[in-house]
Amino acid sequence: MNIALLGYGLEGKAAEKYFKSHYADAHFDIFENLTPAEFAEKDYSSYDMILRSPSVPPFKNEKLTSITEYFFEHCPCKIIGVTATKGKGTTCSFIKFLLDAEGYDAYLVGNIGTPAIEILDRLTKDSVVVYELSSFQLWHLQKSPHIAIIGQIEPDHLNVHSGYDDYLAAKGNLVRYQSESDICIYYAKNPESKNLAELSKARKIPYPFSAPDDILKSITLPGAHNTENALAAIAAVAALKNLSPEDYCANFADTIKRGLNNFHGLPHRLEFVRELNSVRYYDDNFSTNPSSTRVAINAFPDDKIILIAGGRDKTGGEDLPEIYKIIKTPNIAKIILIGESGHELARRYHDPRFRVANSLEAAITAARLEAESIKPSVVIMSPAAASFDMFQNVYDRGAKYKTLVTSLQ
Repeated sequence: MNIALLGYGLEGKAAEKYFKSHYADAHFDIFENLTPAEFAEKDYSSYDMILRSPSVPPFKNEKLTSITEYFFEHCPCKIIGVTATKGKGTTCSFIKFLLDAEGYDAYLVGNIGTPAIEILDRLTKDSVVVYELSSFQLWHLQKSPHIAIIGQIEPDHLNVHSGYDDYLAAKGNLVRYQSESDICIYYAKNPESKNLAELSKARKIPYPFSAPDDILKSITLPGAHNTENALAAIAAVAALKNLSPEDYCANFADTIKRGLNNFHGLPHRLEFVRELNSVRYYDDNFSTNPSSTRVAINAFPDDKIILIAGGRDKTGGEDLPEIYKIIKTPNIAKIILIGESGHELARRYHDPRFRVANSLEAAITAARLEAESIKPSVVIMSPAAASFDMFQNVYDRGAKYKTLVTSLQ
């Protein structure tokens, strides 16, 4: 079996290992670091399969499939698929903790970090897969999960997609192929989520919904957005048990509370780092666009905020007016700007709250001085930009932030 593997990141390497362990004659040729046109124009006539990694845009070829699509075609159990512009990883994690509390044989895979194909051999018909799906993983998908969650959708990754319509079309594949026996859970406050849900033939369940106070109090993560993520997760597990969200809450309250209470958040998603001198420090370095920074700010409506923001702009400056509109919020006392977009914000908008720092260490030092002068307060690093101007990736950026904050004396 000759396989052309397009892209050789985490999923590509996992796919190579999987096929070599299952097919003695599997031979791979790996292609990476090509333009979309170069990928599409190659001669693949000698290959039995063209296996696309999420980073490679799809193109027309009858042999082309994706790692995600291969998993969907061969998975023996039910899949709960989750997509959103932001919050999908947290929603998936809430689902996994609820399923664990229920005693399911549950697996969390996908964009959250574990390639799905790695766990394919461990699955039985009674397992449950919780799959976080980015637009890149959904790009070529032609099979939808039994339970789908569409969270808040806003423009993103438009430096990779051909436009917003292409981004929306990819997201829509999550539900496009559902049947009447499936379930589509959608975010009722977001027009795009509602519109995409209309592509599905499945039974539709909106969220957020009213849940008992004792269940809501079991959510340990700050912010209304995390409450809504938890409610989406509750709706998904309820659907798996063939219950309405309300009946699930009424009859399994103790299990739900245990599952919610056990989850304390994902790294770099509004993650609490420490409190020092009445100042709380949060790591929101997964914030790479304005909407996620807005969510972080809105999570602390009663606090004075020192915000660290800036990085590699993915939009050619188009995001900057939206970012400035968001950070004009009155409870932001000071904004420490770093990176390319931070310097450009300072050049365009002469806000007295702005202070430019040339390194992350200098930014944290400045944020601490400001925060301790108005304590109690919170310091949030929520860049609203990509990390590649100063860091290897968002994980590197978040890890360096946490290291510097925890070393403060």
